[in-house]
Amino acid sequence: MAPLNGNVPPALEGKKRRIGVMTSGGDAPGMNGVVRAVVRMSISKGCEPYGIYEGYEGLVQGGSLIKRMEWADVRNWVSIGGTLIGTARCRAFYERPGRLKAAKNMVLHGIDALIVCGGDGSLTGADKFRAEWPGLLKELVETKELTAAETAQFQHLNIVGLVGSIDNDLSSTDATIGCYSSLGTICESVDKIDATAMSHQRAFVIEVMGRHCGWLALMAALSTGADFVFIPEKPPSGDWEKQMCTIIKERRALGKRKTIVIIAEGAHDTELHKISPIRVKDLLTNKLGLDTRITTLGHLQRGGEPCAYDRMLSTLQGVEAVHAVLDATPETPTPVICIIENKIVRKRLDDAIKATHAVAEAIEAKDFSEAMKLRDSEFSEYYTAYMTTTATDQPELLLPKEKRMRIAIVHVGAPAGGMNAATQSAVAYCLARGHTPIAIHNGFPGLTRHHDDKPQGSVREIKWLDTEGWISTGGSEIGTNRGLPSADIAKTAECFALYKFDALFVVGGFEAFTALSELRKGRGEYPSFRIPMVLLPATVSNNVPGTEYSIGSDTCLNALVTFCDAIRVSASSSRRRVFVVETQGGRSGYIATVAGLSIGAVAVYTPEEGINLNMLTQDIEHLRQSFATDRGQNQAGKLILCNEHASEAFDSMEIAKIIKEEAKGRFDARHAIPGHWQQGVRPSPMDRVRAVRLASKCIQFLEGYAGQTEEAIAADSQSSAVIGIKGASVIFSSMVKLERDETDWKERRPKNEFWIAMKTVVDTLSGRPNPGVKRN
Repeated sequence: MAPLNGNVPPALEGKKRRIGVMTSGGDAPGMNGVVRAVVRMSISKGCEPYGIYEGYEGLVQGGSLIKRMEWADVRNWVSIGGTLIGTARCRAFYERPGRLKAAKNMVLHGIDALIVCGGDGSLTGADKFRAEWPGLLKELVETKELTAAETAQFQHLNIVGLVGSIDNDLSSTDATIGCYSSLGTICESVDKIDATAMSHQRAFVIEVMGRHCGWLALMAALSTGADFVFIPEKPPSGDWEKQMCTIIKERRALGKRKTIVIIAEGAHDTELHKISPIRVKDLLTNKLGLDTRITTLGHLQRGGEPCAYDRMLSTLQGVEAVHAVLDATPETPTPVICIIENKIVRKRLDDAIKATHAVAEAIEAKDFSEAMKLRDSEFSEYYTAYMTTTATDQPELLLPKEKRMRIAIVHVGAPAGGMNAATQSAVAYCLARGHTPIAIHNGFPGLTRHHDDKPQGSVREIKWLDTEGWISTGGSEIGTNRGLPSADIAKTAECFALYKFDALFVVGGFEAFTALSELRKGRGEYPSFRIPMVLLPATVSNNVPGTEYSIGSDTCLNALVTFCDAIRVSASSSRRRVFVVETQGGRSGYIATVAGLSIGAVAVYTPEEGINLNMLTQDIEHLRQSFATDRGQNQAGKLILCNEHASEAFDSMEIAKIIKEEAKGRFDARHAIPGHWQQGVRPSPMDRVRAVRLASKCIQFLEGYAGQTEEAIAADSQSSAVIGIKGASVIFSSMVKLERDETDWKERRPKNEFWIAMKTVVDTLSGRPNPGVKRN
């Protein structure tokens, strides 16, 4: 609240700021994670955070709706859906008198920076507020609402935007806070509908949100293997009724028992005439004779706890927003915090808003090619991947016969969510291009030991219908294990020659990386290995050199976060209890660290950092102080995450025992081991869509070597490669370079792990002791 005497508080020393944080527009899962991150990072930087309740309405009304936030106020917020500081439509802020009140309230509270999490309308309003700021202060002085002395220290207002929107409708970013949580809700619903559709041979038309943006519809279609999708940016051709019915009829003829059509609420044809779910249902019923139902998911898509990705994204972007405030000068254009592939970046807010509006203008002008271009490149790639991998007959995509290849597909290592999605995508792309996809069942041991078994060997060609439904299934449908080619390298080479493999697509983790290394090194002695080979990393550990993301790691994080949420309820219900949760991840602390970021863990123990007695002593003392100052029973549960190989001396059970002993009855400690639960049941939407996109890119990479000689392929260091996401790019890295320069073979992980800096964020936001940092 404003000071009772009406005086404006003095400015903080140096670059320290009073930072207001607000959520505006439609709620989105992850908004609370933003508020938590902004509040705690602000405090850690010596700044004063203020929560502005009810969005712009709170800014206009002031009073109790603007509240100084303390460290404990946002405990556990990262796991809660919606927005705990509220959001509301505020017509008063649309008018200048409302913005005058908002400016006065900010000055009275000494707030000189504002972080806004909302959609493009909310962020546009914030940028306009900043542009008018000098004029608003001048008018407040002229009308004697404030004095010149009171406004002197507030001549410049810095604003930072974060995009909270389930629609993922802001250009310049690959993902907005909340979009993957919403997509998860849609996929879970469609997966359940899929079962009843299969049982009754029904068709379902499923309407999802997206008035002006088709991201949710497209990603849902890609994630669930839908038969047809309608999105605003790329409406179907003029004869879409015939086209849709033909595609569905062909698939039914192949033996498919169910039909799923996904439609965005803003779907229309090329003349901008609305395409409604009822219209699609009538077509399927009357033209094809299908028993068809409509399901409109509605606001179900907004609700629920944020997924692991949205917790991580909201936290990292909230932290970056505080840094952006502290870095800003009066001349700094208003930034919006974005993510491109795997990299958090700042972009100009006005450019992002302009690009977003340009999409709507292109659609209105019926320039749909331009609309697709104006969406980020990832959107277009996903659309192309969907169209390529879902149609059964696309003669225009077929390569000349001399360019067609026999492409072997093998899974190596432990199962990971998304392996089947990658395989289904690779098979569909191969068939669309005229290649022959061949599954090697049960890894390299399956190849060498069972390739000629009767009546069916382990080397089998795959047809389109064979992989129906694989995109949403966990594990490995073709089987996987940790066996390496080196167990019988000569037999492996013999089988490669026997089945005339022209290329190899490997899906798996560090064992798969090792297998590819062995095959590459064997090229000198075995000519059958002189074929292009590519690895798509798929492992819960996310420890494969050449990438910052592995298929399956997001599924693992979601499973682990769900487990930890349940454990926290137990810990809180029992009051004053700590759970030490043991995570998978091999000798990489990625899973433990990102999960710790996503659940607000008190501490995270990783193999990279190790565990020592001094560390444990310091953490136990921190727990003592934390429990002593906690307010309310629901604040009492705490979690520590410990990687399975963090220490040879201390495992999760031993750590829990030490904590309990040293607590001297002041609090309790238990351990919990989720084990293989972390591999998940169904792959997460992110793992599904990225598996489809990256697998398609892998087959494109392989077919680029069609027609080349064995000698040319063997001489090309790039012909054995790993596809990966690095920073803001998707790249293919040469195995030669990765093996030599980037691999820690002893610890089975990359030498330089991109996520290490996140560990500092975990510690900072948890309040873990750090010399020189004082907590409120």
